[in-house]
Amino acid sequence: MPNGPSISVIDNIMAQLDALTPKGRILGNYILQHPRKAVFMTTKELAETTQVSEATVVRFVGQLGYEGYGDFLQALRDHVDTGLSLPDRVALDGLSGTVDDRFHRIVLEEMNNLRQLYEHIDSEALTDVADRLQAAPYVFVAGSRISFTFAYYLGWSLTKVRKGVHLINGSDSTAIDWLNNAPDESLVMLFAISRYPNELIRLAKVARRLGHTLLVITDSALCPLISFAHRHLIAPTKSIPLVGYATAISCIVDYLVQELAGRNGDDLKRHQNRLEQIYRENDILFDMHTQSME
Repeated sequence: MPNGPSISVIDNIMAQLDALTPKGRILGNYILQHPRKAVFMTTKELAETTQVSEATVVRFVGQLGYEGYGDFLQALRDHVDTGLSLPDRVALDGLSGTVDDRFHRIVLEEMNNLRQLYEHIDSEALTDVADRLQAAPYVFVAGSRISFTFAYYLGWSLTKVRKGVHLINGSDSTAIDWLNNAPDESLVMLFAISRYPNELIRLAKVARRLGHTLLVITDSALCPLISFAHRHLIAPTKSIPLVGYATAISCIVDYLVQELAGRNGDDLKRHQNRLEQIYRENDILFDMHTQSME
C-alpha cells in the first residue's frame, strides 16, 4: 500500500506537548503560536527568544523525533509553506531591498536549495524512479498550474531518449480521458508543488483506480498526492518561495533524462537518428550550416 504524507510538525508538537519538560513546553507553545517566525530562526535565536538554552532546543527537537535541528526546520518549513496565501508570501522577509540585493538573495537561496537537495535526496527512490521510467512501455507525465512547467520539461525531454511518452495538462478535464484510454498498467508521473491543486489530487485518485503505476515528484513530505503514489520522490528546498523554486526539481528532471540516455545504448542511437532525420526532412530546426541569417 502507498505511504501517506508525513505528519505535520505542528500536529507532532501538539501530540507530545504534555509529555515535554517545562522548558520544552515553552518552546512548543512558542512554535505553535509563531511558526512563521520560528521557521527562520537558528537554534541560538530560538533559544534567546524563548529564554531557554541552545541545549534545550536541541533536546526538544530530539524529543519530537527529528534527527537534528535542520530536519526540524525542514518539517516546519513544509508546514508553513503549505498554509501561506499569496499575500502572506509577499509579506515574508526578503522581498524588500534594491534590485541587486534581491537578485543576489534569489541566487543564494537557490544555491542553498541545491545544497539541501544534494544532502537530503533519497538516492534509493531516485534510482527506483529511473528504473520504472526505463521499464514502462507507456509513460504519461502530468502537472497542473506551475507544476505543469516541470511535467512539460520532463515529458518533452523524454521524447528525445525513448518512445511511448505522453504529456498531459492536469488542469484540463480531458486529462482523465487520457488516463482512461491509456494502456493497462501505464506509468503515470505527477509533478506537484505547493500549493497543491485539487485537480492533481483527483488525477492521482483516477490513476490508482485505473490500475496504473503512480509516481509523484513533489517538494514536501506533506504533499497530499503521496497518499496515492506507489513511489514518491521529494525535492526538498530550504526557502519558502513567492510562487515556486525551479532549480531542485529541474535537477531531478535533468538526472532522469540523462540516466535513461546513458542506459539505452543502441536503442537511444536509433531513436535519435530517426528524430534527426525527421527534423531535417521537415525543416524543424535552424541549421547554421545550411541556412543564412538573411
